[in-house]
Amino acid sequence: GDDNGPYKLNLSVVEKRLVFNITREDDTPVVAHVLSLTPFKRVIKDYFMICESYYEAIRTSSPSQIEAIDMGRRGLHNEGSQTLMDRLDGKIEIDFDTARRLFTLICVLHWRG
Repeated sequence: GDDNGPYKLNLSVVEKRLVFNITREDDTPVVAHVLSLTPFKRVIKDYFMICESYYEAIRTSSPSQIEAIDMGRRGLHNEGSQTLMDRLDGKIEIDFDTARRLFTLICVLHWRG
């Protein structure tokens, strides 16, 4: 691997695949890696559904109900983050907090608000 960061990441979706283009700060290419989004479909769908429930609960539910939904939301977010780490294992090294941030970005790329 190449551990001479810092790096820049361009994350995109091309033909239902997640594309990681990693460069140095001066735009020198380091690696491009493509992942199928299929393993993420269910968790992203479930995550969006629970986020909708969460935002609805904020308006209408008790604090304990909101907390329960939020725990489920965080659990799904963690599941998606772990899936990302597993899919990148041996290819691109990231820690769990970075995987969580990247999973958030993957969800944003799928949002059709």
